[in-house]
Amino acid sequence: MPFELVCEIEPPTKPDLKRVRHQIGTLSQVAHSFLIPDNHIGRATVSSVAVAHEVEAMGGRSIACLNSRDRNLLGFHRDLLTAAAYGVDQFLFVHGDKPASGSRTSDLTVRSMIEEARGFSPAFRVGAAAGLRPLPAWKRAADFLFAQVSFSVEAQVRWREANQVDVPVYAGVMVLASERHARTLAAAIPDIALPGELVERVAADRMAGVDAACEQVFALRDSGAFDGVHLIPVSRYRDVESRLAGAL
Repeated sequence: MPFELVCEIEPPTKPDLKRVRHQIGTLSQVAHSFLIPDNHIGRATVSSVAVAHEVEAMGGRSIACLNSRDRNLLGFHRDLLTAAAYGVDQFLFVHGDKPASGSRTSDLTVRSMIEEARGFSPAFRVGAAAGLRPLPAWKRAADFLFAQVSFSVEAQVRWREANQVDVPVYAGVMVLASERHARTLAAAIPDIALPGELVERVAADRMAGVDAACEQVFALRDSGAFDGVHLIPVSRYRDVESRLAGAL
């Protein structure tokens, strides 16, 4: 099996898909498929299913992220129906970050979403997110796993060796775009370990975060521990494409 690069798309917060289409067109040179977040960081964005349909219309493969935070069972069935009508058949189910406004629904869990999707259509492929800790038994029922973002290849490989599964597993890699981005990330995800040396390099050189992320992608590929990488370019997708083109 080839080492796969799953690139995350930044969905729009306004009803304009121009930038999304540009991301897809640019990253399609290096990406095997695209992951579209679902109201990530608790902000309202264009539906992940709608953006996934746009990816498919442009000739790419998509994975629509759906969170349990924002929907009840009826709303989830609506999303599955919409996805089936659009030809979107791959999903990543997640819990969802704390919402910036409003409250969290308690109707669904990631586990129940997997069960509901399985009953809805056998053609759907469903994945789950995995923290870098012992993998719960029920997540082994997923068709693929996205491992938590880390800035340490060693920690990622250790986790993979300790959690043997028979489905594709994708390691999380994020571009650290700026010193400000580092501070925001540390506040939003307290348990993420940001190397101080990398933050200093990014503060001095705007390309340092891109270079570090791409080097991490290559190291993970060469480790043989993962089936691919889930790469989050943030706003630096042009630089990422330029760095990875022809290298994977």
